[in-house]
Amino acid sequence: MTAQQDASRARFTGDANPYGGGDPYADYRTADFPFTRYANLADRRLGAGVVAANDEFFAERENLLVPERAEFDPEHFGHKGKVMDGWETRRRRGVSAEHPWPTADDHDWALVRLGAPGVIRGIVVDTAHFRGNYPQAVSVEATSVPGSPSPQELLGDDVKWTTLVPRTAVGGHAANGFDVTAEQRFTHLRLNQHPDGGIARLRVYGEVVPDPRWLQALGTFDVVALENGGLAEDASNLFYSPATNTIQPGRSRKMDDGWETRRRRDQGNDWISYRLVGRSEIRAIEIDTAYLKGNSAGWASVSVRDGESGEWTEVLPRTRMQPDTNHRFVLPRPAVGTHARVDIYPDGGISRLRLFGNLTEDGAQRLAARHQELGG
Repeated sequence: MTAQQDASRARFTGDANPYGGGDPYADYRTADFPFTRYANLADRRLGAGVVAANDEFFAERENLLVPERAEFDPEHFGHKGKVMDGWETRRRRGVSAEHPWPTADDHDWALVRLGAPGVIRGIVVDTAHFRGNYPQAVSVEATSVPGSPSPQELLGDDVKWTTLVPRTAVGGHAANGFDVTAEQRFTHLRLNQHPDGGIARLRVYGEVVPDPRWLQALGTFDVVALENGGLAEDASNLFYSPATNTIQPGRSRKMDDGWETRRRRDQGNDWISYRLVGRSEIRAIEIDTAYLKGNSAGWASVSVRDGESGEWTEVLPRTRMQPDTNHRFVLPRPAVGTHARVDIYPDGGISRLRLFGNLTEDGAQRLAARHQELGG
């Protein structure tokens, strides 16, 4: 088994040690899961939300999708008990003194709307700081329901749920990772914890599969945007922040909401390569350095490639960047391609990249065919 396979199958069953003081993450158990190279489809910035839960007595369900890692204050107690940064339900009980234990089928659940529908490649159920109060096991189901269904509609008998993670034992104070192999487009998840307990964070990694009818109606749109199906495939350096930040919705709101590289001490440069939503005609470019003031890129260029084996063609030559500024460029002629690349010189960062255009006729046809194949 390779190191990558070993990481993707990591299981952290059993209790963690009681908190002993100092760094609360010192004994946190985790692994380098290969599927985390994909975007988090349950990101609040994409519009994800926890729309319902059967119980959230100790800690609110919304904490599941907070982008930052869970915090722990050993002295923070409220009128319901220890305040935890996650979703925590009350202890389940049986039906009588003779049967005080929950049944094998008893469980708590939370319904999650993905920020963007897509194919899920992996899931992390993070029990950080839940050491003696984490669930014994978890399971995850998914469904695809068009529009904006209510919790009652999602729980209806006519909704078909597909099991992505069967009931599986998990560990406390750990990042429990699960590979997902279902080649389907999903819009919602149901996270179950058996029989009760607490989960700090939920991460759902995958590829966005947009509705081609929506993109057709828009006409001109951002063909590299994460919410439209773009993907940051690779980058030269991810020291301070992920490359996916550059194609998140909206403008950056703080410095670490963009992409920043470590300081170079050679004569090279840094870059990110992207896969577009489909074969596209690009007519305008935005490169934003918002909140990057003393560390923005000095210069930047953009190139486009048509096909996996195509040659990179520069469509925006190396151009001086200003700190904390949104730079806009109209191309003299449309650039046709399936992939794009931004190069920054020599290092530093950008907060957002926008490539405005439209799908070509064959790009639209391929996207529609994939959407149908995945059950969209």
